[in-house]
Amino acid sequence: MPKVVISEFMDPAAIAADLSGFDTLYDPGLVDRPEALAAAVAEADALIVRNRTQVRGALLAGARRLRIVGRLGVGLDNIDVPACRARGITVRPATGANDGAVAEYVVATALLLLRGAYGASEAVAAGTWPRNALMGREIAGKRLGLVGFGSIARETARRAAALGMAIAAHDPFLAAEDPAWTPPYGPVRRRDLEALIAESDVLSLHVPLTAETRGLIDATALARMPAGAVLINAARGGMVDEAAVAAALRCGHLGGAALDVFDREPLDAAAGAPFAGVPNLILTPHIAGVTQESNVRVSAVIAAAVRRHLTQG
Repeated sequence: MPKVVISEFMDPAAIAADLSGFDTLYDPGLVDRPEALAAAVAEADALIVRNRTQVRGALLAGARRLRIVGRLGVGLDNIDVPACRARGITVRPATGANDGAVAEYVVATALLLLRGAYGASEAVAAGTWPRNALMGREIAGKRLGLVGFGSIARETARRAAALGMAIAAHDPFLAAEDPAWTPPYGPVRRRDLEALIAESDVLSLHVPLTAETRGLIDATALARMPAGAVLINAARGGMVDEAAVAAALRCGHLGGAALDVFDREPLDAAAGAPFAGVPNLILTPHIAGVTQESNVRVSAVIAAAVRRHLTQG
């Protein structure tokens, strides 16, 4: 009987529906117990992970029976894909299953940061009535710049256009004649990266972490952004210079930032210290793509893919 190891959280209903009949070990805390994880994966035919389990090095080398890795999400930077390919191990991401969740996160944080009024509950309850200090900005008419124009960025653009934003994107891998640039809600301007950074009131990242994208948004790039612009990173940590973002917010050049991903995850107190007291900043724990609904979709897609592979592959 094939063995399936699930090292991070997953929808139990999907496990019951599609992985019944397999020898399934579901332990969401396994990712934090390296020795137990290695022992379990050594006997596994399938491994299901999110973004924290590092499927590489000794862990992968010891998984001699492994036939498929299911990724509960889309980013693959925690998986040694070339090594898996060399051994004939299928790597299956949940492509498309959490696009809407990330898109909603981007638009919602842009709204929050531009308006700047939603953290006033304590002051209002105390009777200070800080009305003049909370005169924020509307999202309609603002310029949204998308670094990368894949499926999540396109879902973000569709929602942003409905709110009256002007959309532009940079994606050197998407041909100029691709119909994605002329969606039903209106054309998306195709821009080079430097122009996009310099012209965007809201800049959102939608590219994987690679050697080329690491450090993409550094102090120099932040300085090129318009005064008061908002930066959102719900893609991958390592692409943004976190200390430079904190500095740009403190000096007032950057009008707001939302960071859902970090160079070091989980973010510990030492790595988070530079963000203490920084204004108009939203920090979330790599949760943009995880909602109750997307967890169900992602889990169902991967559970079904693992079942098909183990029974037909």
